[in-house]
Amino acid sequence: MNKHHDTTGPTDDQQQITLRGPAELADALPYMMGYHPTDSIVMVALHGDRGRFGGRLRLGIPRSPREWPPVAEQLAECLVEGCERRGSRPDGIVVFVCQDPADGETGRQVMERLRPLAQRLRTACGTLDVPVYEALCISDGRFWSYCCPDTRCCPPEGNPLALPGTSVMAAAAAYAGIQVRGSLRDMEERLRPWPYEAAGSAEQLQALDSTGAALVPRILDGEGREAVRTETVRLAEKLMRRLADGPRIKDVSAADAQDDALIGHEEAAAVILGLQDRETRDRAAEWMEGEEAAPALRLWRALSRRCVGAYVEHSAAPLTLAGWVAWSTGDEPGARVALGLALDVDPEYVFARLLHQACNEGLDPESLRRCLREEREARTRAEARAVSGARSRRGARAGSGSGSGMRTVRRRTRRRPARLHGAEKGASAPPAGAAWPDAAAARARTRAARRGGGRGTRSGR
Repeated sequence: MNKHHDTTGPTDDQQQITLRGPAELADALPYMMGYHPTDSIVMVALHGDRGRFGGRLRLGIPRSPREWPPVAEQLAECLVEGCERRGSRPDGIVVFVCQDPADGETGRQVMERLRPLAQRLRTACGTLDVPVYEALCISDGRFWSYCCPDTRCCPPEGNPLALPGTSVMAAAAAYAGIQVRGSLRDMEERLRPWPYEAAGSAEQLQALDSTGAALVPRILDGEGREAVRTETVRLAEKLMRRLADGPRIKDVSAADAQDDALIGHEEAAAVILGLQDRETRDRAAEWMEGEEAAPALRLWRALSRRCVGAYVEHSAAPLTLAGWVAWSTGDEPGARVALGLALDVDPEYVFARLLHQACNEGLDPESLRRCLREEREARTRAEARAVSGARSRRGARAGSGSGSGMRTVRRRTRRRPARLHGAEKGASAPPAGAAWPDAAAARARTRAARRGGGRGTRSGR
């Protein structure tokens, strides 16, 4: 069960369309939500004498009927209170229950099985003095009304849904530029981790194990954490450029497959694990607009799919970033799907909870974008000051050593040939097989540099 419901508020610039009867209501549902809400309860608030659409709420249908009574009460209260916070109590509600038949099940059997759930929702709304004007079941390409007893307009076998693109709502949506993005299940599949039997899943799991063994100790270490942050951000930027330079593919499945092929297992593991650090994730959230937004969204989706096996909880970070970029760029349905999945994975993930609430309450993402821009600009100025200060210190040291220091260097240069010449004549020299002190020190410095990280790591590729 998806415990994190999605709600949407009304928009002032929506074109007004009059819907008449259950058929047009059923056809309008995917345009109101932005996708076909499979396996979902959807409740829509109505306002005024003409029944203007208001807030919308979606929740996955609980599997156990024992959960239906408390869930119905919670949803009714949430929708009514949410509308009141936005300014007006709803005058009525429309309820949809949407579920595809199981194997061997018909759409009518689904309708009958979900009838008690629809009745619970109607009762919960009535308890709050808000009537349910219509309750529809949508299954297997057909719809049924739980409120209309007239078999002439609502026969027991149900009515077929309108063909896509043939209704008044479809025409108005096309005029307004509103797109239906497929089913909710399709949208979620783009973000869910690969199943264990999928190609590359075992290799990705192995890469996460090995990369975690190398990165986690560094992240837990105070001195190494900042280095990991820098490596993670640079690698993510590299992957974004690679995705942006790839061919443009319109087919969603083919495009996702291409993105998966462009990212190596070790690269994905390094960024996924690096994003578990809050400050690194916040840095990545800055890629939320302009030319950075599209490749960033593709990267976060791809990384969410790579959180395989026991690492599924690690997907909360890339899922939240995907939801944030989607919301920032105006894709509210995509944002709610991604943030809902993030909360399914980790209900206590604070960033996802805050974004989910803000998106549902219809807040403007510009306030958060402004904060992230200011943080980015402040960090850029601080880095520029640090670089300028380092150059000034190097210049000061060079200037202070230009006098007596230079004479010392000259004197040492003049003495060195004499020492070498004396050794050739039999002066004291290192024992046979020993190295000169300067050469030994050089090799020692080289070994120290290697021990200090001179060689690359898998996470820093």
